[in-house]
Amino acid sequence: MSAADRIDAVFADAGCNGWLHARVVGHPSNPVAALSVGGEQPVVPASVYKVVLLVAAARAVDDGRLDPRARVLVDPATATPGPTGIATLSDPVAMSVRDLLRSMVAVSDNAAAGVLMRLVGLEAVQATARDLGLRGTRIVGGDAEIHAAMMAETDTHTVAEAFAALADDDLARPVRAYDPTFGSATTAADMTALLAAVWSDAAASAEQCAFARSALAGQVFRHRVASGFGSAPSIAGKTGTLGALRNEVAVVAYPGEYPVAVAVFTHAARNDPSLPRVDAAIGTVAAIAVDALRVPLDQQ
Repeated sequence: MSAADRIDAVFADAGCNGWLHARVVGHPSNPVAALSVGGEQPVVPASVYKVVLLVAAARAVDDGRLDPRARVLVDPATATPGPTGIATLSDPVAMSVRDLLRSMVAVSDNAAAGVLMRLVGLEAVQATARDLGLRGTRIVGGDAEIHAAMMAETDTHTVAEAFAALADDDLARPVRAYDPTFGSATTAADMTALLAAVWSDAAASAEQCAFARSALAGQVFRHRVASGFGSAPSIAGKTGTLGALRNEVAVVAYPGEYPVAVAVFTHAARNDPSLPRVDAAIGTVAAIAVDALRVPLDQQ
């Protein structure tokens, strides 16, 4: 059974549709060694869009449009809602731009992302995707825009009510939030291309790419891609979650080997808030893909 067939079987067993792309980073082979299971098909990024925002911020720092040390006051009472980060606090906090970026990635901080989207600008985020050749990627807004669309679609008045409505497995009609046609979209192949650009210092300056790699290495969530690996490789990535959608993009690097960028997007049959079988499946398929592409550094 091929690696792609094994990946399809894992998705089916977990009760989800899945899309995957993986590529070796930095190896001189042409074309680049890669593995795709629907990797060119459009998918909903959910919080994976924050990787594009992270890179757009890095480029803004390079251009002198953004000061990474500038302090920003963020009030949880008026910030973009979310289950982690600044939105969970009781009082306003002042943070530097670069620490907002770290929080946005480490715990998928929606409040930090909302501030950063305003500072960087949606047009700059969209330009970043264009400039890096991410032709299947379209970012139309951040979490605030996602929440507004969800509330309008579910006829609810709060973000919590909207998510509760999405979690109803008896919901009979299609959900626009799950359709990349209606909002932000990307592809698994675009996301591995973006990660490869960050890891090869092509997405921004070497200094800012190093910062982006450090931020992605600081992500605290280990229940998806990382669950498929032991302690040998280093793993840096970003998850995305929206109702029945469970995603993660990451770079897996074994000592003495070329890194492998992997992107996994899923849409579960159920809308349950907790889907551990799908989370575990993301780790399993990531491991299958990475194992198929491992190359020692001394192999040309």
